[in-house]
Amino acid sequence: MDTILKVEHLKKYFAVNVGGPFARHMASLKAVDDVSFEVGRGETVGLVGETGCGKTTVGRTIVGLYKPTAGTITYCDENLCALTREAMRKVRSKLQMIFQDPYASLNPRMTVGNIIEEPMDIFSIGTMAERRERVQELLRTVGLNPEHTNRFPHEFSGGQRQRIGIARALAMNPEFIVADEPISALDVSIQAQIVNMLEDLQQNLGLTYLFIAHDLAMVKHISDRVIVLYLGKIVEVDESKDIYKHPLHPYTKALLSAVPIPDPRVEMRRQRIVLKGDLPSPVNPPSGCHFRTRCPIAQPICAEQEPELRDMGSGHVVSCHFVG
Repeated sequence: MDTILKVEHLKKYFAVNVGGPFARHMASLKAVDDVSFEVGRGETVGLVGETGCGKTTVGRTIVGLYKPTAGTITYCDENLCALTREAMRKVRSKLQMIFQDPYASLNPRMTVGNIIEEPMDIFSIGTMAERRERVQELLRTVGLNPEHTNRFPHEFSGGQRQRIGIARALAMNPEFIVADEPISALDVSIQAQIVNMLEDLQQNLGLTYLFIAHDLAMVKHISDRVIVLYLGKIVEVDESKDIYKHPLHPYTKALLSAVPIPDPRVEMRRQRIVLKGDLPSPVNPPSGCHFRTRCPIAQPICAEQEPELRDMGSGHVVSCHFVG
């Protein structure tokens, strides 16, 4: 596998005020805590987990919107964490991001044509006429009318706005795209259209995706491999087709049990795993295994010792004391 991205021991902590209005002190919110994985060229890797598990922080740190607290991010054999601001600016054109909210990520005061053209303008690519032609080409590529370049974002539907966001991400001919829950704010019928379009673009343009989502059914459809994240840590990694058939970690099993099955007879027979309690605070995570406070098979060792990621064979990696 030709590795295009390698993340090693990535950590991202945020300084936050805790303790109430009269006894505030600074603490570290551990959004991402020692995460390592690789992405092959042309591959789609799904990153899944509950809200607050650190998925978006991983994506934003990769593209340089956040500066990592520790660890390295290697893109095409170049350590992004060691680059100067000017050097990172040159690499940024190859690393793009599709944001979750297609309305909040578009400037409401700019026309669609200006929004898509802006990255090319910043990098001084082509003449004005060439950039305008490229904008129309991108609008056609994402299934929109090129005559709508003078319209503003509020004149489009949610699905159309997300297509505009995708066109903007494609403007610089990127190699790697972080798709941060690109379909979560859309209707179900539109979700399928956007995912199918992303797959077509990947085949036609040779793109590589890090697909962030909490909809495991959609992740199964689009991803080659799946990384399961819990409270800033990886708990399981496997091929997409295998992790849905043979999940090993209790957290992965609970997530998959919540995915609806369209067959009513199968849906009635299967057992739903309901996790107790809420996601612990990343400011003060549990000792040992972070999942132990909600885990149905937790034992005393889980509070004393953090489980290591172990390879169970064929690239199936899991972090649990009682698996294997």
